[in-house]
Amino acid sequence: MHIAVIGLGRMGMNIARRLVQEGHRVIAYNRSPEKTKELEQAGGIGAFSLSDVAEKLSPPRIVWIMLPAGQTVDDHIDRIKGFLSTGDIIIDGGNSFYKDDIRRAEALGKEGIAYMDIGVSGGIWGLQIGYCLMVGGAEGTCRFLEPLLRSLAPDDGYLYCGPSGAGHFVKMVHNGIEYAIMEAYGEGFNIMEASPYSTSLRFSEVAHLWNHGSVIRSWLLELAEAAFAKNEKLADIKGYVEESGEGRWTVQQAIETKVSAPVIALSLMRRFRSQEKESFADKVVAALRRDFGGHAVRPAEPKRHGD
Repeated sequence: MHIAVIGLGRMGMNIARRLVQEGHRVIAYNRSPEKTKELEQAGGIGAFSLSDVAEKLSPPRIVWIMLPAGQTVDDHIDRIKGFLSTGDIIIDGGNSFYKDDIRRAEALGKEGIAYMDIGVSGGIWGLQIGYCLMVGGAEGTCRFLEPLLRSLAPDDGYLYCGPSGAGHFVKMVHNGIEYAIMEAYGEGFNIMEASPYSTSLRFSEVAHLWNHGSVIRSWLLELAEAAFAKNEKLADIKGYVEESGEGRWTVQQAIETKVSAPVIALSLMRRFRSQEKESFADKVVAALRRDFGGHAVRPAEPKRHGD
């Protein structure tokens, strides 16, 4: 299929690369042309303006936006839609708030342009192993896009979740759960770090052990093992954990619908607290976010003389 990918950051670049590797014709656009040229080297077709993007696509034009949630996405939709026609499709594959999807789908629908929201999980590893895709929008459009979805996802790795907003809604809840899981791992290792056995325990070995038959085995725990193997006490990073929106939205949704979600809510509060004073638990969570999603971490501050 023919598709344009707008936004070649960590996720957008790898999505575009995977589609190229799967034989799709990929038009690439990024605000900084260096990224576009990089994808050209990988077999993509570079575009250096949004009008150029539309000109290089064949109808029905499919435009996949991979940009930070919020006004940036709205701005690019407003700009690109002027070059599109009835029957064309815009996909938002970032972490947008699901209520924004509903608004965008309604507005674009009046102009004959389909809008799909696709929640994407897999982080920087998706290029190699595929992405988990949560799709919202018109079911017929989802079926039309299936060749792309099959190329991006592993077996059973994509799901039509429902009408506009459903894809990002499921991804929002997914990330809320992710907050809580990582916080639980962080707290567990923090308890061990503060225990009388901290000098005899190697956390990389504990994580490795738990991934063999334990009920708490997971990919995140595999990443914890790898992080501890690189630096057993995570001394190279600061326990500062960003809050990127999805956990906050999940808690807001729980409040709005009067659903009890104390664990996810507390994991969100812990992220806020980490920005004030760090703990070893925060270092674990920061390391996991770095290793699954390529999220930036803050380096540990050098110890002063006498500390």
